[in-house]
Amino acid sequence: MKQLDALREGTTHGGNGRRTFRLFPLAVVVVVLLATSACSKLTFVRQDFSRGDYDQIARKVDVSDDKRDRASSARVHLQRAQEKLLTGDYPGTEREARQALKIDPKSVDAYTLMGAAAERSGATAQAGEHYRRAAELAPTSGGVLNNYGVWLCGQGQAAQSLPWFDRALADSSYQTPAMALANAGSCALRAGQDARAATNLRDAISLDPANPVALGAMAELEFRQGRAFEARAFSERRLAAAPADRNALLLASQIEQKLGDTAAAARYVQRMRAEFPETQGSGMGDDGRR
Repeated sequence: MKQLDALREGTTHGGNGRRTFRLFPLAVVVVVLLATSACSKLTFVRQDFSRGDYDQIARKVDVSDDKRDRASSARVHLQRAQEKLLTGDYPGTEREARQALKIDPKSVDAYTLMGAAAERSGATAQAGEHYRRAAELAPTSGGVLNNYGVWLCGQGQAAQSLPWFDRALADSSYQTPAMALANAGSCALRAGQDARAATNLRDAISLDPANPVALGAMAELEFRQGRAFEARAFSERRLAAAPADRNALLLASQIEQKLGDTAAAARYVQRMRAEFPETQGSGMGDDGRR
């Protein structure tokens, strides 16, 4: 019942102004790519790595034409790479990103996009190499450091991911610290560091009261520590904050079962099966045959 969410978000600046978008591909995952440059951000969101439930969003690239032709050409390739990522053309994403790297070998955005494409293609180790390279090139960028921390946590290295979130939070220009705090709290929970998890998650919720990552992790933390009523409150807030995923519904059912409301527990199970038909069992010992 470990719920782990990692969040990243991105914006794109174009000639006609700024637009923000989120893509929700792949079953239960939202990925957001976080860019490193001051003008662009790339972010990822991820959920419960142990169960394979993720949320991933896509990345934004600054394509303003206020620099020299060479730099503008690199941005064109990055924009194309981003567009191909959104359409699921991962080989095309890598191809365009590598073209950008030929122009700018230190393009953090290019490495981040390649990491996203590799990860979605199932080349997990390669994705980590790209995220790590991006972090090496931008060692003080909150978004990039957050991304690498997310990858580490998703690979079962929850404790090792925490210093990367700390470094992300040390970036005074990082505009979405609630994300890194929520990620840090979720990963600390997974690492068995409940005290740190509680601190990080409460700080995240203080900054962003509707942060679904932090709310879901707090619901799990309270439930794990035997405070079912408190867990219910956070679970209900989590379900109100964003579309439900399988794990949020499973945890809600387990909380209600613990509180003795079997009817409510059954409703969550039924909803989980209806919305996620691949679910095998409810997690309450019935093997999916209730």
